[in-house]
Amino acid sequence: MRWYFLIILTWNFVCVRTRNDLTWMQLRVILIEKQLGMPVYGRFHRKGRYHMAEVTKIPFGVTSSGKPVDQYTLQSGRLSCDILTYGGALRSFRAPDRDGKIVDVLLGYDNMAAYEAQDKFMGALIGRFANRIGGAAFQLGGKMYQLAKNDGPNHLHGGPCGFDKQVWTVEDASADSLTLSLVSPDGQENYPGTLTVRVVYTLSETGLSIDYQARSDKDTLCNLTNHAYFNLSGHDSGPVLDQTIQIFAGAYTPTDAGSIPTGELAPVDGTPMDLRQPKAIGADIDAPFEQLTMAGGYDHNWVLTGADGSLRTAAKAYSPESGIELEVLTTLPAVQFYAGNYLPGSPAGKNGAPYDKRWGFCLESQIFPDAPHHDRFPSAVLRAGDTYHHCTVFRFSVR
Repeated sequence: MRWYFLIILTWNFVCVRTRNDLTWMQLRVILIEKQLGMPVYGRFHRKGRYHMAEVTKIPFGVTSSGKPVDQYTLQSGRLSCDILTYGGALRSFRAPDRDGKIVDVLLGYDNMAAYEAQDKFMGALIGRFANRIGGAAFQLGGKMYQLAKNDGPNHLHGGPCGFDKQVWTVEDASADSLTLSLVSPDGQENYPGTLTVRVVYTLSETGLSIDYQARSDKDTLCNLTNHAYFNLSGHDSGPVLDQTIQIFAGAYTPTDAGSIPTGELAPVDGTPMDLRQPKAIGADIDAPFEQLTMAGGYDHNWVLTGADGSLRTAAKAYSPESGIELEVLTTLPAVQFYAGNYLPGSPAGKNGAPYDKRWGFCLESQIFPDAPHHDRFPSAVLRAGDTYHHCTVFRFSVR
């Protein structure tokens, strides 16, 4: 071990003489990493110097009911993100473009008034049931449960008091992760069972993972996702129509005029829904194809290839302007690609950005919409005592 202490002492001298900010503790971490051949701690490199990844917390505002809301910032490498306790919402995600310039690629708001006024589910965690339930009702265990009708005659994203409208509890905030929890009591939005949810955001030098876990004391429904709106040219750069999308799916679930699946698993071949090869979002979005005209553009559920519960690539998106590429990986069986067709009416975004039609897109990993009404679809039933556990990763690169 003599060589180890000699290195530490020598480096302390070098730091003093050169004002290098690689401290002896950081050097120790690097040496341990070299010995183990794997990362030990969330450090990052900036301007030729090593730094420890850090989390910061600031007050963001207060809800109309008087609950304080905080913002946590995670940083790793040149990536950083802001997460609110309100709705567990991703408010910002900053990544370097091909020229090294930092770009905020997430739509979001500057204050609590905007978050409470908006109806776009901006960046939020969604539950108990992501997407729609037709007729705002479902049957479970021989009992019919009537839900709130907050999307015409249907139920959307857990209802008017869904998880996106609640202030989550911070269980742990470390250098590279934020753990949030929420207890949804029995009967909330008329869902059965007390559902305890735990979501872990973890930032690495390549992207952000979201780990979802939930348990209930009664049989219930559980379908969780995140509703982040991406614009890979920058949140304030305008429509995303020139950005490309690729979805690894050979089928999708057609819907009726109310966006409720018909129960069919339709092949994408020969239709504008075939996104297996990269395609500009705007290439066919307004094509005279009934599924697109009814939904005002892309807002559909794609059935992912190899849906076996393993973490695999679901989709990729790319901005020719910035060179930023997003890869979405998930353990879930489907992804909802929504091209921001109904963003008009949103409050002004960060720094006053006028979020308009198709200024952002969503890639929402999920169980199929309206799953309780279709036996062919993967089940969204969470049995009492069982654990719901899925993971989604947003991975960033440049080219």
